[in-house]
Amino acid sequence: MTPTETVLAALTALFVDFDPDAAGQLLKEDYIQHNPTVPTGAAPILGFLPALKESGLSPTVHRVISEGDLVVLHVTYDNAQAFGAETQVAFDVFRVEDGKLAEHWDNLQTAVPADQTASGNTMTDGVTEVTDKEKTAENKALVEGFLADVLYGAAPEKITDYISTETYIQHNPMVGNGLEGLGAALQAMAESGNAMKYEETHMVVADGNFVFTASEGKLGTQDTAFFDLFRVDGGKIVEHWDTISEIPAEMAHENGKF
Repeated sequence: MTPTETVLAALTALFVDFDPDAAGQLLKEDYIQHNPTVPTGAAPILGFLPALKESGLSPTVHRVISEGDLVVLHVTYDNAQAFGAETQVAFDVFRVEDGKLAEHWDNLQTAVPADQTASGNTMTDGVTEVTDKEKTAENKALVEGFLADVLYGAAPEKITDYISTETYIQHNPMVGNGLEGLGAALQAMAESGNAMKYEETHMVVADGNFVFTASEGKLGTQDTAFFDLFRVDGGKIVEHWDTISEIPAEMAHENGKF
C-alpha cells in the first residue's frame, strides 16, 4: 500500500471499525505519539478503542494530502467528547515507515457552525480535490515565502505577493474573507492582547495545490500550535483552513507537541 492507503486503512480500523487486531497490524509497536493527552506507543491507543466505540465517535475525512512518508488528514470528529468536545475539527499528520504508522501529530479545535463564523464558511468546506501536481515544489516555495515574510515578519508589506487580492476564502472562524478580513482580525487580536506570533515551523507538506504547515508560537502569552492548510491557485494563496490549540505544559509522554 502507499502511505496514503496505509493511513486511511488505519483510520478505518481505529475509528470506524474499532478493530484492535486490524489496527495493530498497521501500527508500529513503538508508535511515537505527539497528542498531548495520549501516552506514546501502539498499546495505549488500541486500549482506548472500546471506549471510543461506546462513545459513537465518527470521523469524516475532508482532505488528504501527502508528501514522501507524511500524510495529512483534514478531519471532523463527531461524538468526540473523548477528544474534548462534541464536534472537533482536526489535522492529523502521520509518518509511515515500512508500511505501518510510525508517528502521529495532531491539532484539534472545537467546531464552529457557519452561522457563527466571521466569513459564513465552515471550518472544513471548500475545495477538496488535489490538482496541479506538477506545481507542488513551486507552491511549497510560495507558502514558505509567505511564512518567512508575513507570518514571521521579515517583509509583511509583501503580503500581496503571496495572497490573492481578488479571492481569499477564509475558514478560520474568527476571520472574514479577503485581505480586509484578515487585516481586521489581526488588528482585533492585537488590540485585545491576543496577538498571534509564529516562532517556529516544524513541518511543511505540499501536494499539488495544497500546502500544509505545522508551527508553534504564541497567542497572546499562551504557547500555541498553529496547523494551517493553504490552497494555491495561479501562483497565489486563495484559501485557508486551520486549527489552533494551546500547547500544555504537561503531556502524557515526553515526545513534545512536535
